[in-house]
Amino acid sequence: MKRNFSDDTTMDEIMHGSPAAIRVLLQHGMLCVGCPIASFHTIADAAREHDLNEEQLSCNLRAAIESSDYD
Repeated sequence: MKRNFSDDTTMDEIMHGSPAAIRVLLQHGMLCVGCPIASFHTIADAAREHDLNEEQLSCNLRAAIESSDYD
């Protein structure tokens, strides 16, 4: 998985690229896995829909992805 994702990367791309990201989403109470909108929603969209801080969510996703790259 590419460690960095852009503002237009979808939630689906993030989850497929790094399964470690799924844990972060679940910890935030997000049910993106299996959601038909995940292939369209970016992090900003998902954060807004779930009333979450986009910057914090993005930071948590990046940390999970980076740590999984070294496992």
